[in-house]
Amino acid sequence: MMRSRSNIATPPGATIKEQLNDRGMSQKEFALRMNMSEKHISRLINGEVQLTPDVAVRLETVLGVPARFWSNLESVYREKIVKVEAENSMDADIELAKQFPYSEMAKLGWVPETRSPREKVVNLRKYFEVVELTLLGNTQITRIACRRLAITEKSDLALMAWAQEARILARGIETSSVNIKGLTAVIPEIRKMTVMKVDEFFPQIKEKLAEYGVALVFLPHLKGSFLQGATFRDGNKIVVGLTARGKDADKFWFNLFHELAHIICGHLDQPDGTSKEDEDAADRWSGDTLIPSEEFHAFVTGGDYSEQNICRFASEQGIAPGIVVGRMQREGVIGYNMLNGLKEHYEIAI
Repeated sequence: MMRSRSNIATPPGATIKEQLNDRGMSQKEFALRMNMSEKHISRLINGEVQLTPDVAVRLETVLGVPARFWSNLESVYREKIVKVEAENSMDADIELAKQFPYSEMAKLGWVPETRSPREKVVNLRKYFEVVELTLLGNTQITRIACRRLAITEKSDLALMAWAQEARILARGIETSSVNIKGLTAVIPEIRKMTVMKVDEFFPQIKEKLAEYGVALVFLPHLKGSFLQGATFRDGNKIVVGLTARGKDADKFWFNLFHELAHIICGHLDQPDGTSKEDEDAADRWSGDTLIPSEEFHAFVTGGDYSEQNICRFASEQGIAPGIVVGRMQREGVIGYNMLNGLKEHYEIAI
């Protein structure tokens, strides 16, 4: 027997059991009369196997109740199971849907606006392309390598919503086959773009990454996601999504190289997503790709943090001065309120 809030699915076996009780007949004897195994009869009574037309005819012969009666009971039972499961699934999904930033998603045009809890569930199921929202707990569906500032239950769901929009947008980007070796080789070329203006490098970097199977997309920040970026495989391409939030040049490049690190360092396709160790490794790879650690530490050890000296060091490294400032701030060499005049801020069209 299965139950939901307003439905009960009772197997035909319950009626069979009543018939046997009325006759004082044991299941063992009944199995012999039916010419079936006791195990199958037990499963039939418990609703664990389907009551087939053949069994319905045997029941008519042994119990004297028409075969169509048993077949109808089976049909009603199977229909009720579907209703029970659908209702229970809807109830669970309604609770889960409350955790998503639905209103904000609707304002961004990702899902239709509605106040109906059931409509929200239906819309979210279509958006995520799953028959039940509870399936989003399956890591085989939602494996994402991402960079966030904090993790909460709601932020995980906001991340899923954000990543799904990145997946949808990336489907409109044509890419070549994934070529991680080629991507690794072109990293120095991408690094050179750090000194270019955003309107100059932006189309180039998207085109360059597409050559190696990577679709780069930008999305607005979703409140509560604490998200900086996310990387995942989708079909025959890899999606790199970056939030347009707080896009100082140093943050942009650090986050971009962090996501590329997940690809190059083999952090994708892991059953449980990326670990803290993976995220730390991606941070190190990103920082060292932009400024080799040995050279950076030699510079800060000198103790001259004047704008002139920072610009000189940045020029020697072939990167923007703001990237040097950002690295100094992240590593605690200077405060976050210092030397921000050397940082360039990007306006990224979404």
